[in-house]
Amino acid sequence: MDKSNFFAMMSRMKYIDRWALMRNSYTENISEHSLEVSILTHALCVIGNKRLGKTLDAEKAVLVALYHDASEIITGDMPTPIKYLNKDIKGAFKDIEAQACNRLLDMLPEDMKESYREIFFPDDSLVYELKLVKAADKLSALIKCIEEEKMGNMEFRSAGKTLEKSVKDMALKEADIFMEEFLPAYHLTLDELNS
Repeated sequence: MDKSNFFAMMSRMKYIDRWALMRNSYTENISEHSLEVSILTHALCVIGNKRLGKTLDAEKAVLVALYHDASEIITGDMPTPIKYLNKDIKGAFKDIEAQACNRLLDMLPEDMKESYREIFFPDDSLVYELKLVKAADKLSALIKCIEEEKMGNMEFRSAGKTLEKSVKDMALKEADIFMEEFLPAYHLTLDELNS
């Protein structure tokens, strides 16, 4: 059997820091972020299935969330204001991300590639679940803003307001329920959470 570099590359997610343009009270890497986005994606899918009577594929959605920033191992974390500056830059960056994902997939043995291709490039059967992954991604960033503000770092105040509006503008009932029922707890201290 040939040797594969794929999982060793995946383990490098912990070396890619997020929020490079912001003064952080603690650093967050894409490995930590991907775990949180996966947890939040699962929560949104469960809310959709249990409370809203949907039949969402939570397991596939969580796998997509887990690997949603894997391309950044190669590209680095592009700051949001740059990535979305205009449609040309956004389109070019989407192409770069796709190339990075294909490069990562090429590190897998042939018999495993298709299973991971479905995660890196999900098909149309997951359209709604992908919206929930995007919402979870934004919720994770919003949670980072809340945590930074709790530490007295006002650098994240404006970003937090923008992200909160962005999640609301997605008009996803699952995200609205999460924000109403679960998000307030992120403002609490450990003692308040335990009481």
